[in-house]
Order: sequence, then structure tokens, then C-alpha cells
Amino acid sequence: MMGLAVVPGDAAERVLAAQLRSADHVALLRQAMNLFGLLFLWQVFGDHGSVPGLMVWSAALVLSMAVGAILRRRRNGAAASATDLRVHGFTGLLHGLVWAACMMTLSSGHGAAQLVAHWTLISCIMVCGAISYAATPLAATGFLLPCIVGLGALFDPRDQTPLLALATSYALSLLVGCFLYARTFARQHSASVQLEEKSEVVSLLLREYEHGASDWLWQTDPARRLSGVSPRLAEMLGRTPAEVEGVLLVQLLAGNAWESGLFPTELHALADHLKRRESFSNIVLPVELEGDVRWWELSASPRYDEGGAFLGFRGVGSDITEQKESAERIAQLARFDPLTGLPNRTHLRDVLDQAMGGGGTAGAGRGGCAFLMIDLDRFKAVNDTLGHQIGDKLLTQVARRLRHICSGAEFCGRIGGDEFAVVIPQLGDNHGVDRLAARIINGLSAPYQVDEHTLYVGASVGSAVSPQDGHESEALIRSADLALYRAKGDGGGVHCAYEPQLHAQAEERRQLELALRDALEKNQLHVLFQPVVEAQAGIVVGFEALVRWTHPDMGPISPAKFIPVAEEARLIGPIGEWVLRTACKEAACWPDGVRIGVNVSAEQLVHPSFVGAVVSALAQSGLEARRLELEVTESVFVNADTGALKILDQLRGLGVRLSLDDFGTGYSSLGYLSRTRFDTIKIDRSFVVGAANNRAESLAIIRAVVTLADSLGMATTAEGVETEAELAMVRGLGCRKVQGFYFGRPMPAADAAALFPGHQVRARA
Repeated sequence: MMGLAVVPGDAAERVLAAQLRSADHVALLRQAMNLFGLLFLWQVFGDHGSVPGLMVWSAALVLSMAVGAILRRRRNGAAASATDLRVHGFTGLLHGLVWAACMMTLSSGHGAAQLVAHWTLISCIMVCGAISYAATPLAATGFLLPCIVGLGALFDPRDQTPLLALATSYALSLLVGCFLYARTFARQHSASVQLEEKSEVVSLLLREYEHGASDWLWQTDPARRLSGVSPRLAEMLGRTPAEVEGVLLVQLLAGNAWESGLFPTELHALADHLKRRESFSNIVLPVELEGDVRWWELSASPRYDEGGAFLGFRGVGSDITEQKESAERIAQLARFDPLTGLPNRTHLRDVLDQAMGGGGTAGAGRGGCAFLMIDLDRFKAVNDTLGHQIGDKLLTQVARRLRHICSGAEFCGRIGGDEFAVVIPQLGDNHGVDRLAARIINGLSAPYQVDEHTLYVGASVGSAVSPQDGHESEALIRSADLALYRAKGDGGGVHCAYEPQLHAQAEERRQLELALRDALEKNQLHVLFQPVVEAQAGIVVGFEALVRWTHPDMGPISPAKFIPVAEEARLIGPIGEWVLRTACKEAACWPDGVRIGVNVSAEQLVHPSFVGAVVSALAQSGLEARRLELEVTESVFVNADTGALKILDQLRGLGVRLSLDDFGTGYSSLGYLSRTRFDTIKIDRSFVVGAANNRAESLAIIRAVVTLADSLGMATTAEGVETEAELAMVRGLGCRKVQGFYFGRPMPAADAAALFPGHQVRARA
């Protein structure tokens, strides 16, 4: 893998060749990044007195690139060897030395902006180098180690030790990642080489088999005894032709069952055809050979001489054991989930149809049946944080527990994803469903041990019972699904039975979604603005934009009602963008010191066009970026791989301010504040009310948040201040800004503008 020692064998050479090919495929990316870095450094340091050093270093970089290209060109077309891998490692070392020299040359005499720019480029170069040298750990080591040494020059160890430690850890992590990837790469290609060798052996065997007969001929005399036995048939029977000659065909095929007379049904059918002297084709029957059951397919026709006398049968036979087993496996896959081995959706539906009387309708004289839908709680977090491989292993353990719980007459299966279902074909009493649901929730909520991880997931259950909750399978499944939706909405980990009003609520959500899709086009949405006040002086320093919806028929609709629907229907993006544009347009007319806060959902943040939408809203309104404050909740940090953190960093780069809303009510972690720099932390009203009632926990939380924010240079805003006592309390605890009904309810834009003197309000263009 490293190329430091010569490993004999064709397999090792092919792995080395694969490593070099992988590195060569991304060489252009490395060269492009080098050129970009060169141009970037000239742009940043060209006007800061570093021109001589930059010129020398630039020449060294170009020379190293040329050397790498020449060595790579010489290697093309030749057989790969350990020497080639070492030469490639030398090019990585040369590449690393050049960039280490860059850090040493340009490390002193520059300000913080140049240091940030320099480190940003170096981190990009290291990532790009790690990617391009990932398959060749020797080159990766040669590249990254000089870079790590160069970091000591980039960051002053005397007063930038934390930054140096962080940067070094970052580079070492890249190096470790390269080794892990290279090991996996080598194993995969070794396995591929072995598989190719095995495939060649199998192909050779198949060619030899094709030269022989895959089928065999057989014939009987008028007494139905084998005659003229072929060597191929005798070989299949494991005997010599002489041993088989003259044996009754049916006796031979019956094997040990000949004495007992317990023949398979297929053998009875064959005997009937022979007795009636009828042609037959493709009769498949089991044959016991030396204790192993094989499946044969036989076809034959009766033979007659010129005078019409019966001479016996002549036909062809073949061993179709493999085909039959393959067909059974296909049938298994069609009705069973390949991951868990549980019955799949189709199989569950068939069982439910049978339980309801066949054909999906309730049969007369049958008792009711039940259908339970199960959804795992917090399973998505496992997949997102630990990967799908761990998630699949977890699902396998869940299936094992569910199969154990449903060990009686219940029939369990997997619908898909993290959803399972159980069919109770015959209900004994009305409490049977509740008892089973409780066992399922308790059994599936116990901790799981997957590899080295201890995992905790819960289960939510929705159930429906026939015939009251549905006379057909489809209706019963839909009712159970609605009950499950209710269970998830109640926080999960509970069982909800279907109730008729659930269907009405689902229909209401559907109608609400349809109406919400037209709300933007029909100007039914409007934005209100709630003042944010400086706590000590009582001066309005900003507003929070709040969307409201007034439907012509349904009237005002609460945001608590339509916002979740918008998020489920993926409408929160266009609605949020409209609110952003409207808020920026109104805020542009206010005094310069007044900011506007706009709420942003996690779904908006991960949308590729969100940053562009913010830039467009600022440009069209003329609002300065520093006056826009985007408010996000802690939910954006649940899935760290969504890209939301990168988007927040880009927004800060534009000058937009960030606010962490409802801090302490969700997935609170101080780690969030280290991932992204926030300007404001908003304290939820629940803590304000608790503190006003002298609850020690709420008081302690507010003090801790204020202290934390002050130490990090952030402001704090207390939400939901409605009384003078609450205002005095949050002032005393050190909150810098307050928001709530005490200073003003959400108001139209005109009323918000009226809070400022007329000369401070600019006319809208």
C-alpha cells in the first residue's frame, strides 16, 4: 500500500496500478488548485511588500508542478511498480515542501485579514492534496507532514497556540483519513482482483460444461423399465449404466419412498402418464440422490413400431435444481424484505386481505382483525450521524425484536424505511391491540448495541380495527396511518388508535395545504412587525417580521396551524423568501440604526438558492446587510451534514447578522455556539415567565445565557415580556434587549414606521 517494500504477485501489482490511476485521475484538480492558490496569493500579498519572495516561491511552485507532470507522463503506459509509488511519493513531498515554504515566506509582517486569507487557502490546499493523494498514503504523508511543519510559521506559537493546535489537528485528521481511505481502497481492489480470478475459473468451468451435454436422453421398454441407459444419466444417478439398466423408472425416481409408497404428487402424475401412454412435458419432481434432494424436469413421448406396437417411452431430462432454487429466491425477494427477512409490504397486504375475508373485504361470520403501523422515533438521527450501514444493522435488530414480540398469531413485516406493521388476523378482545402496542413500544425502545455504539430509538404505533375503522384493506391501512401520524404528532413513543376525527383533521390539513398554495399568488399573506427594544433606554432598535394569513373564507389562520403545514408541503421556502423580501423592503425606510429580524427554517437554509435570495432581497430593497438579522432555531444543528452551517458562514461573510432563536427549548448544546458565530441569543418566553414567578431553574438559565452571551460578545433578547415586573426582572438579569406585548404587539408596516420621527423615515422608492 505504501510502496516502501516490494510485494510479489500479480495481485499486488494490480493494486499498485489502481492506486496510481486513482491519483492520476485527480491530478488535474491538484494542478488547478495550485494555480488558483498562486493567483490568490498574488492578489492578497502582492501589494504588501512580498513581491520578491512571491516571485521565488511562484517559480518553485511552477517547477514542482512541471516535475510532477513529467514524472507522471513517463509512468503512463508502463507497468506499475513499487518504485513508481515511491516516485509519486517524492512528488507529494516536493508539493508539500513548496507550500510549507509559502507559509514560512509569507507568515510575518501582515495583518489579521492576510492571516485569515492565508490559512483559508492553506486549508483548501491541504484538503485538495489529501483528496488527490488519498489512494497513495506515501504521497499523502510526504505532502501533509511539511505542511504541518509550516503551520508553526503561519501561526505564532507564543500567542496563537490554540489556532496552531487546531490547524495541526486538522491536518493530522486529513492524514489519518488518507490512510483509512487507502486501506479501504487497497482491500476493495484486492477483493476485485480475487473476484476476477475466480470469475475466470468459473468461465473456464462453464465452457467445459457447455462442451458436454447439460441434458440427458432416456428411454424405457414397454414394461416401463429403463433401457439403453446413457452414461450421462448414469452419472447423474451416481451409478454405472449396468446398475441402472432394466430398473423401473418410477422405482428409480421414488428412491427410499418406493417401499413405503409415499410418493410425491409429481411422481404420481408421471406414473399416470406412463400408464396411459400419454406424452408429457416439463414435469418437475424431486429425486433423492445419495441423501440429497435434486429437482429434475422430464419430458417424453411414447414410441411405436411400424405395426403400431408400443415400444416404450423416449424422452429428455435435466437437473433444474439451481433454477428452482433461484426461482424460490426470487419469490422470497418478491414477498420478503431482503434486509430484515420480514414479510414486505406486498406480503403484509395479502395477509391483511385474507384476514379481512379475502379480496380485501370483510367476510361474513368472521371476527374483526387489526392492523398496526409502527414508526421508529429518532432513527433518522442515527442514519445521519452514524451512516446507513449502522442504520441497517439497527433495523435488523429491530426486526428481530419485533418477530419475538409477535410470536403468536400476529403477523409482522416491514413496510419500508423505518416503518413496520403488524396484522392481527383475529382479535380476541378489544384490549388485545393496546397490550400488543405496549409490548412493541417497550420492546423496541430498549437500548441497542450496534458495533461499538449504544443506540436509543423509540417507537410510535397507530392502529385500526376492522370493520369499524375500515371495511377494506386499503381503508384500514389508511386509518392506521392517520393514527400513526397522530402518535408522532403527540411526541412519539405512544400508541394511538384510529378515531373518526383523525380523518377529518387529515382532510382539514389537506384543504389547508391547497389553500396555502394559492395564498401567495392571491395576496392573502401579510407581514406584521413586533418591536425589539433596548432594555435600559427603552428605544426601539429593531423589529421581528412575523407572517400572518387571512383567508377570505376561513378568516385569520394561526401561524401555529399553517406553518407546520407549509413545512410538510415544502412551501416554507417560497413563503419565507417572500417574507424576507417584504421585510427588507419595509426596513429600508426606517432609520439607519434599526434592524429587521426574519425567521429562517432549516429547510430554507439547505436550499441551494437561499444565499442568492438574501443577496437579491438586500440589493432590491437597498437595505444594508448589517441591518438584517436572520433568526434560526437550534433544529438547524440536528443534522450537521446538511450544509446549513456553511450557509450561515456565507451569510456572515456578507455582513448579515445571525440570531439563535428560542435558545434552551430544543436541542440545546454549547457546541452550537462554537460552530457558528451568532450576534444575538434570544431567550424563550417560557423562561421569562418562569423567572417572573421566581422559579430557580428559569432564573439560573437566564443568568447563565446572559453570562455566556456577554463573554462571547453576543447580545441577549428576552422574548415575551408582557408586564412591567417582567421587564424589571430581565433588566436586572442583564438582558440587553426585550421583545413582547409590553412594548407592542405585532403591527403593520405603517404603524411600525410611525414609531419614528417623520424626518427619520425615508420615502419608499
